[in-house]
Amino acid sequence: MRIADFISKEAITINIKSTTKKDIIQELVGPLVKARKLKKDAGEKAVKALMDREKRGTTGIGQGVAIPHAKLDKIKGAVLALGCSAKGVEFNALDGEAVHVIFLLLSSKDDKEGIHLKLLAKIARSLKDKFFRSSLKEAKTSEEALSFIEREE
Repeated sequence: MRIADFISKEAITINIKSTTKKDIIQELVGPLVKARKLKKDAGEKAVKALMDREKRGTTGIGQGVAIPHAKLDKIKGAVLALGCSAKGVEFNALDGEAVHVIFLLLSSKDDKEGIHLKLLAKIARSLKDKFFRSSLKEAKTSEEALSFIEREE
């Protein structure tokens, strides 16, 4: 399983503009709707599901990383969005530090193959690598970030 198989350059946001967790999540879900990876009504439900998940505990796992994730009815398989911020954003991370790399994962509630957990594990493993994190953090374009993900897998 490759991260690159679930993300497109349209779903990568460099220099996140938002400053609150909800706005950041909306900023990352928007390109998924625009790229037709999610239907518009599924986009609204995705934001709600992701925020409900955040209420149970932050997905800001530390070391400048967050992996907000949720399962939805109106989605087939799984999709990823990536947000990068060189300066960092507040995401209530466990270590209290600013977040620079955010992988947003949405998958089907009917996930019989365990794609959701496999992708979460793959992303978490990849982001343990300091070089991987810093390369995404410093990416100047979505094409550059995607190219880096493809090369590193």
